[in-house]
Amino acid sequence: MDLQPDELAGVVDLFGSLTRAELLDACGELAFKQGIDDDPEVVAAAIDDAIDSYHLVTVDDHAADADETLLVVGPVAFPALPDGAADLPHIMDVPARDLARDAVIEAIKARFREDAVMAVKNGDEDRVGTLLDVSYDIEAWENVEMDGLRDRLDDV
Repeated sequence: MDLQPDELAGVVDLFGSLTRAELLDACGELAFKQGIDDDPEVVAAAIDDAIDSYHLVTVDDHAADADETLLVVGPVAFPALPDGAADLPHIMDVPARDLARDAVIEAIKARFREDAVMAVKNGDEDRVGTLLDVSYDIEAWENVEMDGLRDRLDDV
């Protein structure tokens, strides 16, 4: 199953948040509904790519009573539902979670800071350019001031 980052975000958006295992299960259900082979390794790589590109954000939120890190829709995503995805909430037993928005915002800020430091440290101009674009998406996504970090990236 070859899902695009916006489609993975669409699946996560149906539930509000999912663990990685739940998202893998959801993709397996979609593959079954579509009558195609499910390759969990391909899906896992697509999830990693979606996290790397800020389509999905990982959040540790102990207030949500989740044993695992949760995935939520990220700032660059335009969630899209793959064929058959609308039925997933009726098929899967995913607990309702009350994820604190502050935890999501702090997770994205911390992740962005780490990525920015590594891109600058490694002199990775391509990643710096990507992160500059992402910084504007973060500001539009949530009221988060990114000017200071963006200035540091601009210096590269």
